Amino acid sequence: MTPSELSSAVRACLQAAVDAGDLAVAVPGEVRVERPKQREHGDWATNVALQVAKAAGRPPREVATLLAARLGEVPGVKSVDVAGPGFLNIVLDAAAAGELARTIVEAGTGYGRTDGAAGERINLEFVSANPTGPIHLGGTRWAAVGDSLARILEATGASVTREYYFNDHGAQIDRFARSLLARAKGDPAPEDGYGGQYIEDIATRVLADAAAAGEPDPLTLPDDEAQEVFRARGVDLMFGEIKSSLHEFGVDFDVYFHENDVHDSGAVERAVARLRANGHIYEKDGATWLRTEQFGDDKDRVVIKSDGEAAYIAGDLAYYLDKRERGFDRVIIMLGADHHGYIGRMMAMCAAFGDTPWKNLEILIGQMVNLVRDGQPMRMSKRAGTVVILEDLVEAVGTDAARYALARSSVDSQIDIDLDLLTKHSNDNPVYYVQYVHARISGIVRNAADVPGLSMDAAAFDPSLLTHDTESVLLAALSEFPRVVAHAAELREPHRVARYLEELAGYFHKWYDACRVIPQGDDPVEDVHRARLWLGEATRIVIANGLGLLGVSAPERM
Repeated sequence: MTPSELSSAVRACLQAAVDAGDLAVAVPGEVRVERPKQREHGDWATNVALQVAKAAGRPPREVATLLAARLGEVPGVKSVDVAGPGFLNIVLDAAAAGELARTIVEAGTGYGRTDGAAGERINLEFVSANPTGPIHLGGTRWAAVGDSLARILEATGASVTREYYFNDHGAQIDRFARSLLARAKGDPAPEDGYGGQYIEDIATRVLADAAAAGEPDPLTLPDDEAQEVFRARGVDLMFGEIKSSLHEFGVDFDVYFHENDVHDSGAVERAVARLRANGHIYEKDGATWLRTEQFGDDKDRVVIKSDGEAAYIAGDLAYYLDKRERGFDRVIIMLGADHHGYIGRMMAMCAAFGDTPWKNLEILIGQMVNLVRDGQPMRMSKRAGTVVILEDLVEAVGTDAARYALARSSVDSQIDIDLDLLTKHSNDNPVYYVQYVHARISGIVRNAADVPGLSMDAAAFDPSLLTHDTESVLLAALSEFPRVVAHAAELREPHRVARYLEELAGYFHKWYDACRVIPQGDDPVEDVHRARLWLGEATRIVIANGLGLLGVSAPERM
């Protein structure tokens, strides 16, 4: 019996009590069941009696007693106790609890997936680094978390578009172009420019590409023309490297959106016209202003400056409207720690369009990441010349460890990643700890195939034999996976999946230490061994599905 099935059973008992005239109350659409904090309180608990007692005009324990009598007659329920002010503590019989293993095995990769967000179209924008250098650690964290969040949202039925927004013009791009030109000439980098080996590599490739195409040597052109060549080719080359690095990191985007498109397409004018029609645009001092203070911003914002140039927020307005016009119900933007001040104006903008802040538009802010090696922080990248970048992390620990380490902590917290720990083959290394469970169970299944009579035969699976305390705990943990995924999606917190997997790995190890799956020596194969093989396979599937949501592999051998 799964938690959702038990929830439905409790609700049905409540409805039956209402239909029989025992209670007069509106039956809630969903009844929540949870694992008790203390194992001796049962397999599951619900506070539904406390929730409906006031409306029913009855003491909570009296309501709970009514429900307990009906629930105790449900097939698969072994016992129901009324505890405290009116909690129901429920114990399932072994067969009903163990049947979950069959449910998981038969569902396979589908176990954990739900349809709570079915029909919802979400635009998820993350990373969005300008093509002036390699992806730094902050962007790397967003790549891991953003892609994991997209996978988790999709697992709840949502349609998710991964989007990358970048600017190929502007002051940063000008500095990038000037840095490339200076390096190609053999001059020092501009004072406000970019350094690092990657600048020399790209400058060299720009010259080589021009020669291969039969074009004039950019260094023979006037500086302004040469800078434009280095800008156009350099941005393409740098962005190509960014895409390649992200792809190797397991992150690909559905849409790459150029900032210039919102200006060149007339999107800014359309956004201003929409806001003007809504009554939120006014003119003052020769400029066009948006009334954002009335929607919670600290002041109104200039949209079009007095010289006719679009202010920075104009691009935000146009881009948000563009996403909504593309049919997205919800726009989620993931930003770095230095963007806290950005939230108020963006939410005011959302409201000015007539949308609902934190529903149609969400902004997630991520904190910084530090790498630690030999107890000391890493401050410098050989290739970038400044901050540590994606390639440094992957080179040090590999993609799986990097993605898992970045996704397993709340984005609200600054994290230190211990590179020495992530390369250890020990239980202290969280990604190894989880992956090893999958590899170990895969080995068990392979070895079981060589034992006559020990197979995954559905007809021979007897869930009532899974009676050991560690089996009850493991089954209860496995049953929680769909809820963990749904909760992670609802809260936009992929780290909940990682922490669940680590907890599940601990339950598996305790079970495996206590219960033999493959008979020892010449001992005969018994039905309990077959039942445990199913439980092991169910655990492997959940580990694999969970790692898949984090973009981490599930190795069969380690």
